[in-house]
Amino acid sequence: MLDALRHSGQPNNHGVLPFDPWVLLCASALVLYGFVMISSASMDVALERNGTPYFYLIRQAIFMLLALVGAIIVWRIPIDFWKRTGHWWMLGSMVLLIAVLIPGIGREVNGSSRWIPIGPINLQASEVAKFCMVIYMGGYLVRRLDEVRTSWSGIAKPALPLGIFVVLLYLEPDFGAAVVLIGTVMAMIFLGGMRFSQFILILAGALGLLGLLIGAQSYRLERLQTYLNPWADPYGAGYQLTQAQIAFGRGEWFGTGLGNSVQKLFYLPEAHTDFVFSVLAEELGFLGVLALVALYTMLVYRMFSIGRKAEKLKEFFMAYIIYGFTVIFAGQALINIGVNVGALPTKGLTLPLVSYGGSSLLVSCAMLAVVMRIDLELKKLQLAGADGKPAEKRNSESEVQEPAYG
Repeated sequence: MLDALRHSGQPNNHGVLPFDPWVLLCASALVLYGFVMISSASMDVALERNGTPYFYLIRQAIFMLLALVGAIIVWRIPIDFWKRTGHWWMLGSMVLLIAVLIPGIGREVNGSSRWIPIGPINLQASEVAKFCMVIYMGGYLVRRLDEVRTSWSGIAKPALPLGIFVVLLYLEPDFGAAVVLIGTVMAMIFLGGMRFSQFILILAGALGLLGLLIGAQSYRLERLQTYLNPWADPYGAGYQLTQAQIAFGRGEWFGTGLGNSVQKLFYLPEAHTDFVFSVLAEELGFLGVLALVALYTMLVYRMFSIGRKAEKLKEFFMAYIIYGFTVIFAGQALINIGVNVGALPTKGLTLPLVSYGGSSLLVSCAMLAVVMRIDLELKKLQLAGADGKPAEKRNSESEVQEPAYG
């Protein structure tokens, strides 16, 4: 029974699947949802910019194929590999964040240098950095769990690599990715068992730091002022927010119908990327929005449930990286939706699995593949216990070698 699950990848006689069906179903639905909305939102822009209405549609289809192949490869990698190599992934992503700032290597778009051209694909370094930082922090929390729970030093040590990442993201600039990264690391440490009083102090410090980063650039202050009253300058600084709100108003309950959005016709900037949710609201209405939010809610719930199962089985590395990935999915979805409805200041964060973009889709699918691999390995452990065999304790602190840099 266990060998069947381990080697064939097929359901065993007890009906145990080698993956969580709800995670796969929700993720697939979101990707297809996004593909349909990108098709609708991008055709007029693609025809104007590229001479063919199918430009972004074809590219997104290629990204989906690459993401599927990449997810299958990642799913086949044992979790022990990520645990052993976490620090190398962290260093590698740091090199990418530095490389993107070097003229001739990084590609600048709209005043931000965030991409590294690799053939027909532009790799966004910040997306890779999120994945790698979660892997590194999962290993760190396992190695230093007692220290994290009992002293400030265990919490302060991850501040060095995180600080370097935030500075590099600030230089790009990519303020949204920096916010997500800070929030993810804080959430992972908090779920690792840090004291609540420490969490409050760190949260206050993080909010103060974010306030300084906002105040350091005039355009961020302008965005904050626009967020407070976008209709004060509807054709200037408040243009994106006002056009997004018009899209929501036109959508009402049932929408104008798929393909019938007016706002995507050069009124709403980046309609197929950052503001695809507004086009969705206009064409599919409140019910379409509700369906999308329900899919994200179920996906986040199932991911967190797998993390809780890993923690109960004392597989702490698995639990912490799932928590980190869950925070990234939930955080980016909330921020993107919040920006679209006008509840948050404008920020260039994609809607995971839905917005147009190769890097975001590839990394998001890789995260989900790791989650499903963890689900598979947890099922193996549970079946081993049911067969009377001792479960592996791979994340025991006594078995983890401490890297020289701590």
